[in-house]
Amino acid sequence: MAVSSPAFSKCYSMKEAEAEQGIRIHSELMVIGLNCQHLWPKSDKNLYTQYKNFTTKNAHLFSGYEKTLLKFYRSEGISSPEQRLHQVRTDFANKISKDAAVMRPDSFCAVYAPRIPKANKMDVAQIKKWAATIFPSHPVSHPICAKD
Repeated sequence: MAVSSPAFSKCYSMKEAEAEQGIRIHSELMVIGLNCQHLWPKSDKNLYTQYKNFTTKNAHLFSGYEKTLLKFYRSEGISSPEQRLHQVRTDFANKISKDAAVMRPDSFCAVYAPRIPKANKMDVAQIKKWAATIFPSHPVSHPICAKD
């Protein structure tokens, strides 16, 4: 007997998958900025400040990603889409925070901190391409809908 869960019954369009990955990237960069700002060279711009600049510069993109996910959650019948989005962001942040906790701070920051200045140099098309790339190590939470 097949059991269908309403919370996971739908598949993602490519736009929805990109939105989830975009929110993951944004959430991860926040954690990286907070965890690594004290290990970033003093001669360079503060890492968390760089993250905030990236967020401000691309606010319209991340707002669009949030709207896409909220619409998807509503279509799934989730009673509080905003709370679900908050939980998704928290889950992404917690995952990379666990990576930071397992690694020594200097090792974690050596690997992850360069992502912020790199992301800051990207234009919207580059960020969207990054978010639209589904890596096996970072799968989306719903299957991708089959293309007709």
